[in-house]
Amino acid sequence: MQLKKLILILVTLPLLAFSMHKYYVSLCEIEYVKEQQSLQITLGVTLEDLEFTLNKNSGKQLNLASKIEIENVDVYYKKYLNEHLSIVVNGKNLGYKYIGKEYDGDVVRFYLEINDIKELKSIEVTNNILIQEFEDQKNIVKIKVKNFNKTFYLTKASDKGFLKF
Repeated sequence: MQLKKLILILVTLPLLAFSMHKYYVSLCEIEYVKEQQSLQITLGVTLEDLEFTLNKNSGKQLNLASKIEIENVDVYYKKYLNEHLSIVVNGKNLGYKYIGKEYDGDVVRFYLEINDIKELKSIEVTNNILIQEFEDQKNIVKIKVKNFNKTFYLTKASDKGFLKF
């Protein structure tokens, strides 16, 4: 009887591993810092999925987060972010400054900033990062202004969130 259970477990476990669903999620946190008159943006994206997408779009092997990572990788990151993440402040697309990135396990975190915002009246975020390659991609956007917090769950069908203050 014990042998049958062991065989059943050994056969079932690999089958379950193939049936597990992979989740595609990014997290974008935006905070308005009035004292600095800036929006500070942190964007976390799954490294493996982003590398797949960038390699496919560029036709190159970027080897992200490795010892043989392509030397000018930030050029590819900036281009991709500018094409797939847009932040409109007070009705104007001001563009954001790319501060840099860091690798944290299987995630790459981007640090972005929009300066010279004396007063935040409205913010519109369009985020379709990885949606072209992964239809199940969900892009979570968390916005913090003073004591106000709002979270948007953006998808292929709805990739835009808007707040008016």
